[in-house]
This record gives sequence, C-alpha cells and structure tokens, in this order.
Amino acid sequence: MSTTDDLAFPPLLWGEEVTTDAFDHACQRALLGCDAGLVAYRITASVLQGALVFAPEVPLAQAMSMLPLCGVGFQNALGVMAPPEVAVHLDWDGGIRVNGAACGRFRCMASTSDPAQVPDWLVIGFTLPLIPASDRPGDTPDQTSLYAEGCAEVQPPALLEAWARHTLNWVNRWEDDGSRALHADWRALVQDMGEEVTQNGLSGTFLGVDEEFGMLLRDGETTHLIPLTTILEPAP
Repeated sequence: MSTTDDLAFPPLLWGEEVTTDAFDHACQRALLGCDAGLVAYRITASVLQGALVFAPEVPLAQAMSMLPLCGVGFQNALGVMAPPEVAVHLDWDGGIRVNGAACGRFRCMASTSDPAQVPDWLVIGFTLPLIPASDRPGDTPDQTSLYAEGCAEVQPPALLEAWARHTLNWVNRWEDDGSRALHADWRALVQDMGEEVTQNGLSGTFLGVDEEFGMLLRDGETTHLIPLTTILEPAP
C-alpha cells in the first residue's frame, strides 16, 4: 500500500491516508476547521476512496458545482488510464458508471444546507469498488467494479493522484472562466439525459440542468427544478 509520502499531489493539495471511510474522515477534519485542500484517501485491495475539502467563497447553490466538477475530473483521470474501449459516465446525483453499469459514486456534505449561504466547508468524496462485491456478479448485472471492466492495469494510487490534478485544473478553470466549459464537458458525460428518470420521488424526462446544475425534470405539462443541494448528506 502507498503512503502519503509516495503520492504526489499538486500544489495547494495534500494527502492524509486513513483506515476508516475517507469521506467521513474528511468531513470530520473539515468540521474541526482544517484548511481547504485536504485529500483524505483509503486504498485497499477492494476499494479506492478519495475525498477533497473545499472552502467555498460563493453561496452553496453555486459551490455545489464542485460535485459535477469532481466527477469530470475523475472521468478525465480514468479516461487516460483505462483501455480506450472503456466508457466512463456520470449520474446527475453523483453515481459513477463504467461501461454503463454502476461503479461506485460521489458523495457530498457541507457545513450548511441553505443554498443562499456561503458554507464554511464543502466535502466531495468518491468510493470506487476495485473488485466485485460478490462471487456471483451475474446476480447484479447493473453493478460493476473497476477491474471487472478490463482496468486491471490501472494503479489506484496513480488514479487518485490524477483525479486530484484534473480536479484542481478544473477548479482553476471554473474560477477563471466560469462554468461554461464545465457544463459542456459534463453534459457529454452525464447518463440518462433525455431519458425517463426518477429523482427525489419525481418521475419524468431528464431535460437537462440549469446554470447551477439543478435537474430539469419534465412531468407532463410541468417542468420541475431539483437543486443539486437536495442530494447533500446532512452534516453532523
């Protein structure tokens, strides 16, 4: 297993290897006032976890763009390392898809759930299964793992480093140029756009997203807006 000393994170980011859940650890550190830029991570034979602490300077509704941003950073990182035939897509609510099947997901938590408030901290983290959860993967054809999709050559420590680099690059682009480029890249990766979906108890056609990545869901004559803040996990 790699230690923090072995992993190279870009400037402004630093790593803490944990033996517990990386997302929970990052949230606890954020709650206690750690600086932004902490990357908590856990690498085992069966799972890769990474979580990044942000200190947003914009209201939560805008800061939630960090969820799709981290997802695009992940796709960029894995897309370079995986064989060319491996397709990586993203669910609106943080799910990761590899070759169409669910393969882990992103989670998010913030110091506030008020979309208009600037949060003290925001944590975005992912869990990626490396090997199948059971000996009978045929029982769950809609669930997969990284190595089951032909990515056995992908080294988890290198994937984590690349995710951090690509994510930081996207943060800089987002801060300098706004969200137009992020919207364009994310739209090309999001699963089920134009399809019938169910989200937050509502069913309809997933038309797209608004400026802050809120889901536009058309149900008959009505178009509902589901803010991205609705998928935040409650802070302790």
